[in-house]
Amino acid sequence: MRAEVVAALLAAQLETDDTKRAVRIALEEDFRYGPDVTSLATVSGGMITAEVVAREPGVLAGIPVALVVLGTMDRELLAEPLRADGDRLSPGDAVLRVCGPATLVLGAERTMLNFLTHLSGIATATRAWVDAVAGTGATIRDTRKTLPGLRVLQKYAVRCGGGQNHRMGLGDAALIKDNHIGAAGGVTAAVQAVAASGVPLEVECDTLDQVREALEAKANLILLDNMDLDSMRAAVQLARRFPGVKLEASGGLRLDSARQVAETGVDYLSVGALTHSSRALDLGLDLRPAR
Repeated sequence: MRAEVVAALLAAQLETDDTKRAVRIALEEDFRYGPDVTSLATVSGGMITAEVVAREPGVLAGIPVALVVLGTMDRELLAEPLRADGDRLSPGDAVLRVCGPATLVLGAERTMLNFLTHLSGIATATRAWVDAVAGTGATIRDTRKTLPGLRVLQKYAVRCGGGQNHRMGLGDAALIKDNHIGAAGGVTAAVQAVAASGVPLEVECDTLDQVREALEAKANLILLDNMDLDSMRAAVQLARRFPGVKLEASGGLRLDSARQVAETGVDYLSVGALTHSSRALDLGLDLRPAR
């Protein structure tokens, strides 16, 4: 599939209302105490051209969000995407060109870069995990360990990096964890209780005995929580007797051992750090000569 088609599909999957809400809150934080006094005092009212430029290698994410920032600031700002979300970047690559009144461009700079650097950092980290398990058949997935108000954007960035989203909230899928198992009186009781809701269901298992019980209870997705490699391999062997069952490794996973985990035969690697701990990608706004 052509890169521009992939980029269009990614952008189409980014919910407009959630993006506008996040952008509005971010701009309100910047302007709640008044206008950009620094820019008003130091720059003329003339037009300028600037480009967002990568300072380091990475994967781009957030161009649609940057466009919403600029459009919300003022319709006088003209933006031209130069690269697409999901693209791999090299230092010096320009990803977005902005033209407009100097005070508006500089006023939008930090808000726009906050989104672009954060989301591109998530996409970059995700791509590193995806590359690490390439060819094994395993898929990298995120979690609900996201920043309040930014879940939709962060999970979009995971997709830009080649990962897959886990559940978006508490109501679109069920994840039976240890506290649920304890409250229900066991794995089987918890699975039977949740199955009545009709939503996709996953069971967290700490031991192979729990895996066996979950399989017998007809759970189709089992999360292997903090299991070592040998236990994961044993769980995969158990699950092979139950067609259609998928296994997800989670807890304490590291990039340097991701391939070993994937090679146990699990279907997914769940990585909370993608959204809660990814380092921002270094992108900056550079002024360009007027065209």
